[in-house]
Amino acid sequence: MELLYEFWSNTGYYLVDPRNLVMIVVGCVFVYLAIAKEYEPLLLLPIGFGILVGNIPFFKGFGIGIYEPNSMLHYLYFGVTSGVYPSIVFLGLGAMTDFSSLLAMPRLMLLGAAAQMGIYVTLLGALGFGFMLNEASSIAIIGGADGPTSIFLTAKLAPHLIGPIAIAAYSYMALIPLIQPPIMRLLTTKKERVIHMPEMRPVSRLERLMFPVVGLILCCFLAPASIPLLGPFFFGNIMKESAVVDRLAKTASSAIIDTATIFLGFTVGASTQADVFLTPKSVGIFVLGAVAFSIATASGVLFAKIMNLCLKQKINPLLGAAGVSAVPGSAREVHLVGQKEDPSNYLLMHAMACNSSGVIGSAICAGILWSFNMM
Repeated sequence: MELLYEFWSNTGYYLVDPRNLVMIVVGCVFVYLAIAKEYEPLLLLPIGFGILVGNIPFFKGFGIGIYEPNSMLHYLYFGVTSGVYPSIVFLGLGAMTDFSSLLAMPRLMLLGAAAQMGIYVTLLGALGFGFMLNEASSIAIIGGADGPTSIFLTAKLAPHLIGPIAIAAYSYMALIPLIQPPIMRLLTTKKERVIHMPEMRPVSRLERLMFPVVGLILCCFLAPASIPLLGPFFFGNIMKESAVVDRLAKTASSAIIDTATIFLGFTVGASTQADVFLTPKSVGIFVLGAVAFSIATASGVLFAKIMNLCLKQKINPLLGAAGVSAVPGSAREVHLVGQKEDPSNYLLMHAMACNSSGVIGSAICAGILWSFNMM
């Protein structure tokens, strides 16, 4: 009987905490949304299953948990805490990104910059709620709607908040179809939503080759702390555009980014151990994250309306919502909202221009916030 009791006391059924059950339910919801609803499955499925793994109760000191030194999960988690996985993801994103639409209509880059306003408004809000500057900066970057960027900055400034910030960032990215359309419709009229954008001019190969070089120099001179993200990003893009290293570009845009995404999502999910994750700060992060994402969407739309006051050729204000960095989810949603008003209105390529500029903008903001905290 003593042996049986000792065995029982070592099981997860005996050690379970109600908070573990709460997180397991959350993990199941993520898995359901990924499989049944297909909401960003490449992100939600690894994260959701990681939440399940991270909340199975165990005896501390066995080298099992993600926060225990020398455990397998701890070693995998190093890629998150060191910022390695986000940099690799940016390499793959660069190799997948076509900047032709942005180069064909550079003024759309302004919408990507305007959407970053959500970051700075949320920074002030988080400071007002009593968060320290490093924590407020990490929370604010959720407004960029870029999971890897949020994880990278949080790993540098507030590692203890990686779990809730990463889950919040990826959750709002996955819920774009629910969050952005109501904001877009609220801030625009039907007349604005049916504005047709002009056809884009052809972009030369020389322009596409010059952009990653010029972009790297301009952006990283402005915010040198963004080098770990934008360096790989523009390197991946020039590999793609050069057409002389197709094997490398294809590997970066497939096997490498997929591998990094698997480990990034899984370990971030596993980091949500209930005793670490379920805190009042986590609740505040989720609330502020929703505010940040909403303000970012609204800022892009409103700035497009302001630009129209000065332009003869009007911009469809819906494009401003694609200024956030959620590639390609927000661009796709802008296109769908526009087509519901007018099926002949094709906004996808213009929205991708705003989307790709949002990726660059959020990385620059991360570099600026990181440098502020180092002063």
